[in-house]
Amino acid sequence: MTPERKERLLSVLNKRQNDITVVLENVFDPHNISAVMRTCDAVGIQDIFILNTKIPRHKKWGAKSSSSAAKWLTIHQYTDAAECFTELRKRYSKIVTTHLSSDAVSLHAINFSESIALIFGNEHSGVSDEIRAMADGNFIIPQTGIIKSLNISVACAVTVYEAMRQKELAGHYAQRKLPEQIFNQLHTEWGFKEEDME
Repeated sequence: MTPERKERLLSVLNKRQNDITVVLENVFDPHNISAVMRTCDAVGIQDIFILNTKIPRHKKWGAKSSSSAAKWLTIHQYTDAAECFTELRKRYSKIVTTHLSSDAVSLHAINFSESIALIFGNEHSGVSDEIRAMADGNFIIPQTGIIKSLNISVACAVTVYEAMRQKELAGHYAQRKLPEQIFNQLHTEWGFKEEDME
């Protein structure tokens, strides 16, 4: 690995955010999942949760959409909603879903400087009633068109880039956010030699 490559990977790790995640509930199309992964990598989200309670566990992602983003992310797959939420509650202070409901808040009203998990539902029915009941609230992406929904990968991209904007203003990318143990673990997984870790 060249010194330039090592420097780039180290720079990416230093900007990884440990207080935001994306959760995909029963998303059918692996290419949609891969597109979400690529966007998460782009904004510094390290952990992604994939919850499949109604469809088989995914074995692979759409490589063309991800541009190999999956190998740079930490992917957690669950088939039990309660187990998934137990882990989310350990890691994040707030869990919100994308759902058009009377109590939903605008995306722009969310405080992304706080620890948060963002749940996106599948391509056909959105976030399930079960998951909405377990979450802390709902949000919507403001729209003025006739069609009131976006493709899941687009909705995720719009959301996490708003999160990135707020987090940049709050200085979250100016300091290392990953705990040292996780940082070192990823450092090793990403191909660094031990003597280069200092």
